[in-house]
Formats: sequence, structure tokens, C-alpha cells
Amino acid sequence: MWWHGRPAEPNLWAGCWPRGRCFWLGTALENHVPDAPYRPPGTAYHLDGRHITDLDGFFCALGEAVNGPGGYFGWGLDALHGCLSGHWGAGGPFMLVWHEAEAARTCLGVTPHTDNRALPCFEELLAFLTGHGIDVRLA
Repeated sequence: MWWHGRPAEPNLWAGCWPRGRCFWLGTALENHVPDAPYRPPGTAYHLDGRHITDLDGFFCALGEAVNGPGGYFGWGLDALHGCLSGHWGAGGPFMLVWHEAEAARTCLGVTPHTDNRALPCFEELLAFLTGHGIDVRLA
């Protein structure tokens, strides 16, 4: 799908198995345009949550919401923190309208992890985003 450049259609990553989503994120990072113009602060980005069934799916969908199909905007919380600091397509503060959030809430869970796993649950993702000044609206 990437042979001739970034995909033009949204959600193509959703048909990938978990390892494929991981590969998709790496490919999106490699194809990121570092000097793409920022949208102004206060911009609303629409996150299509229908296919967020794992953490890689969240980052695939988030990259697409901010930077279009095949876009990159983090690949873990540390990388997301870096993206929120600049040069990745969106400057804060901004609004994230998370459509169909119930799919992620169900698949990622709502109970914070207490066994030192690096994978955040749905509520921890929300807390991370809002803690970085993102106005998250569940739609």
C-alpha cells in the first residue's frame, strides 16, 4: 500500500493484524513530512475510533486524525509527548473529537494497570491527552 507513497484513503491500517499495525506505524514515521505546516491552535481533529482495538490502532488512528491517511503522531506515550512538543503537524492547544470511543474503551479497558505494564488503558490515555492540554470530546 505504501509503495507509491502515503495512502490516500483513511483506515487502511484497520485491516492489518497487530504486527501489521506495528509495521504501519514504523512506515508512517519513516514517511513523515517534518516541515508540514501546522494548523492553528484550537483546531479540531476528528479521531475515528471504530477500529481502535489495541494501542497500535489508537496511534494509527491518531496519526491519521492529525496528519491525514498514513500520518504519524506518536507510537507510544513518550513519542506522543514528543509530537505534542512540536514539528509533527499539530500545535496545542487543540481539540480531539473522539468518535466511536466505546470501541477503544471496551478493547483497551478502563482499569489502570497495576502490574507495571507499559500499555495504558482507555482512561489513562484520556488522562494523558487532557494532561497535555488537549480538549478531548467523546462523540
